[in-house]
Formats: sequence, structure tokens, C-alpha cells
Amino acid sequence: MSKNKAMPMPMPDSWLHNPRPGAPATIIVEVAQAHDGSLGMAHAYIDCAARCGADAIKFQTHIAEAESTPSEPWRTKFSSQDETRFDYWKRMEFSKSQWSELEAHAREAGLLFLSSPFSAEAIDLLADVGVAGWKVASGETNNHALIAAMAQTGKPVLISTGMSAWPEIEAAVELVRGHQAPVGVFQCTSAYPCPPEKLGLNVIAEIRERLGCAAGLSDHSGTIYAGIAAATVGIEFLELHLTFSREMFGPDVPSSVIPEELAQLVEGIRFAETLRAYPVDKSRVPDDIAGLRSVFMKSVVAKDDLAAGTVLEDRHLTAKKPGAGIPANDLPTLIGRRLQRDVKRNALLSHDDLEAAQS
Repeated sequence: MSKNKAMPMPMPDSWLHNPRPGAPATIIVEVAQAHDGSLGMAHAYIDCAARCGADAIKFQTHIAEAESTPSEPWRTKFSSQDETRFDYWKRMEFSKSQWSELEAHAREAGLLFLSSPFSAEAIDLLADVGVAGWKVASGETNNHALIAAMAQTGKPVLISTGMSAWPEIEAAVELVRGHQAPVGVFQCTSAYPCPPEKLGLNVIAEIRERLGCAAGLSDHSGTIYAGIAAATVGIEFLELHLTFSREMFGPDVPSSVIPEELAQLVEGIRFAETLRAYPVDKSRVPDDIAGLRSVFMKSVVAKDDLAAGTVLEDRHLTAKKPGAGIPANDLPTLIGRRLQRDVKRNALLSHDDLEAAQS
């Protein structure tokens, strides 16, 4: 348990569109290296994310010389054109002016512009370019110098937890709070793609309880299901990878959704948020449903023509639509009562048809 548990700090308007509790989740599209080093492709992802209804676009800012060595191993050897992982990061780099173009494009498209920096140099570059907030990648959660540099900007810091247990997560959160920056935490599982049994939606509630901060899901399932499921339990933000096609090149394609799925996911999350915002009171029948009762429910009716004076038996009565008469569940209470007038077959019985009950 964090020693200095704080109340949740609402994100500023520049981060979450509406910081009120229960406000719509911020849906963050992670591009990562899906652009494969192409600036034009990176711009195309911004347009796609905006068109599909996302709220934010997130990149990764790699500066090979600042973050890696030629001996860094491959997570997955997928690129024959890059001899080493270092060479790959080098090919993924954009210049400061190119990052500025991407930030301006995102802003014009109505998207928040985010990135995960992997070095102090990347933080300096992005601070100059202008970001709406920072994302701490799972592999950087114990890199306190890097996290402090992000928090010192005062911009919101989102911490991913795919490779960390509670003590490491709590230390990172306290570090951000120490710099008075807003903080949020992603439940994340570093599996690509992530199977449902490893998603850990239960951790979202634990984040709020243990850390007292905004919580979300960083999803690598490659489906729309995880994000919608997370929205039903309540999240402040969702991050997921996007690819233009499952035939695209790159290590994150199996963990990504395609544009059609992203649009469907956004719709599904907003649907889930609406249903959470409007709980139903089952202690009474809502006024807009009451009229349907007479259409769909049943009433007590005569099975055959019955003469006045008949003492009602079970064989005389049944339940049929509509439900405008004596309710079907009251049928047993009518047995033994005497009719005071003739009743035709299929006629809905009323209490006026019956003699007064004997006391």
C-alpha cells in the first residue's frame, strides 16, 4: 500500500476532455512503430485515428544513440533490413521539425498528441514540440530519472505497468506526485498479443484503491473486446495499437486493431459508458414501460360462457392477453367466488363481475 495515498487528481481539461467523475474515457491510439519510419505513414495514422473517433494519438520517440547500444537484443526478429535492434531504432527516428509537423497535424485533427520518450534527449525534444501528456512505457517504470523529467514539466504522466509489481508502480506514482503532476496508471500485460486470461481487468479497481488515481487499460489483445469490457467496469483512458491492415509489416500487427474495428470499439465504449451512467431502478415499473404491460401481459378470462351465480372453479378460468384486466397471478384468489352477472367466453373478468367476497 502506498504510504501517502492521495485522493484522485483530476486531469486538466487539456488532457481528459471532461475531468468529472464518470466522464467519457480518453481513447488513445498507439502508433508505436507502425509507421515503419515513414513520416507520411505517421501522418496517415493521425487522420485515421481522428476519422474513427479516437481522442488522442500516441507515438514513441526513439533516439537510438541516447537509449540503446548495438548489443540490444531483438524482442522479435522481424526486420531483415535492420542488422541490429539499434539500427531499427535509428531508422524509426524523426527530426524535431518532423515531430512538430506531427503535433500540429494532431492538433488540427482534434486529437491530443502524446508520446513515450525513451531518453532524456527525447523528453527535451518533445517538450519543445509540445505534448498534451506523457506515457511511461512498461520498460521504463523503474527509470526514476526519466519519470522525474517528465513530471517536472507539469504535464499529466500515464504509467504503464506491464513489467512491474505494486512496489515499483507505487514508487513511480509517488515520484510523479512529488512533482505535483497529474498521474494515471494503466493496467498492462506485456504479451503481444495478450490472451484474455492475462488482461487483468481486476487490477483497474485495485489501482484506484491502492493508488487513488485515474486508471485505464493498455490493451494488446488485438481485439475490440478488451476495451469494451474495460469500459463496463469504468476506465479513464484506454490505449490500443492501430494498424491499417493485418497484412502490414511490423512486430505489433498481431496486437493491433484495424480502422473498422477501432470505429466499432469507440462506438462500443460510448455505449458502455452510457449504460453505466443510467442505472435502472427495478423497485417500480418505469412510466414509459407501464403502457406495455397491458399489451404483453395477461389477464384472467372465462374459458367458456358462464352464467350469473356460477361459483368459480379452476376449470372456468385461464389467462390470456391483453393485460388490461385482473392480473394473471391473481387467478387463484378468484376460485370460490360467485359471478353476479353472465360472462362470455374470452371476456376479461373484472371485480364488478363478482359478488362481494365473504368476510
